[in-house]
Amino acid sequence: MIKRERYLSRIRGFYHSDLIKVITGIRRSGKSVLLTQIREELLEQGIAESQILYLNFEDYDYSFIRTGKDLHEYIKEKFVTSEKYYLFLDEIQTIPDFERVINSIRMKFDASIFITGSNGKLLSGEMATYLSGRTVSFRMYPFSFAESCEMKGLSGEDITDEVLMEYMIWGGLPQRFQMQDEEQTKTFLRDVFDTIVLRDVVQRAGIKDIDLFNRLLEYLVCNPSQIFSVSSVSDYFLSVNRKVSKETIYNYLEYITASLIVERASRYDIRGRRILTKMGKYYLTDMGLGRIRNPGFKLEMGALLENVIYNELLIRGQEVYVGKTRNGEIDFVSLQDQNKEYYQVAYYLYDQKVIDREFGAYREVRDNYPKYVISFDKMDFSRDGIIHKNVISFLLEEC
Repeated sequence: MIKRERYLSRIRGFYHSDLIKVITGIRRSGKSVLLTQIREELLEQGIAESQILYLNFEDYDYSFIRTGKDLHEYIKEKFVTSEKYYLFLDEIQTIPDFERVINSIRMKFDASIFITGSNGKLLSGEMATYLSGRTVSFRMYPFSFAESCEMKGLSGEDITDEVLMEYMIWGGLPQRFQMQDEEQTKTFLRDVFDTIVLRDVVQRAGIKDIDLFNRLLEYLVCNPSQIFSVSSVSDYFLSVNRKVSKETIYNYLEYITASLIVERASRYDIRGRRILTKMGKYYLTDMGLGRIRNPGFKLEMGALLENVIYNELLIRGQEVYVGKTRNGEIDFVSLQDQNKEYYQVAYYLYDQKVIDREFGAYREVRDNYPKYVISFDKMDFSRDGIIHKNVISFLLEEC
């Protein structure tokens, strides 16, 4: 397994801090492996094995811990000296009342606490109440394209357009690279998808209308990179004799995004410099989960490439929005600290009409922040201060 250095470098400064390290990410994105790598680094620093306690709540060995009280008593039995302890709680959201347990352990012991969860709302609700101001959060993603190439042992000229297309179709969940063939890959991805839907959404949220929920989820998964309007979806269901309230759709969208299977990109008014709350876009967190739900989607290569670039920008730690101009749209506005960057994404710049459309999208953007057009083309089409980049070169950049 490759070292997830991008994430480790962000967390290292907090290894010995009393702030609670919260790591969230979609199931099978590598959170448990990351905790193992952090543990190994602590051992290398001279921390004794006896000072480290690791509990994975999806491991049957810990099935006897069913309540917050069980967890609290178990940890107290292990923390028997006054030295500093390092506590790893993997998939903590399965334990009721875990927030109060963590707060209690934090107050009673000298402990550095790391927790992971597969729910985007892990830092909300009770946890926000008990641990407000005492946490630092990190979002983890499946392998980036660069990491997938490292996993395969590819470099230089071995990284071809076909390698990227394979990644665009099957995604970057680490375990899928252990599959021997396409059928095994499909089976693995179906299992992950069904687990997310059943355990992280339907059961936890208590979904009543399973058919409606599945239809909405399938729409999102099969139509990545599209502007999504709750009103239009409500009208669609009405056209097929299903009256669905907008409130229900909003609630189901909240459950779906909390499961981290898709991400919502809000729109950003470039001229007014403000975030808009209506009609955002939804992107797949992992492309493979879309592939097994929509076998024909590989034909929409432009939309898939846009999804890959969106994920890459998030992996790099940037805030990403869909840019709105007065008469059009910029695919992405990326914000990081005080910096801003713009991105247009195209499969290929086939002809002059496509070139004019992609570069012309910046016509109304009057500032001097970097502007990019990204495509599969290897010829450099840069012009008028707008930088054209080959997509593979962009995805392999050191950041």
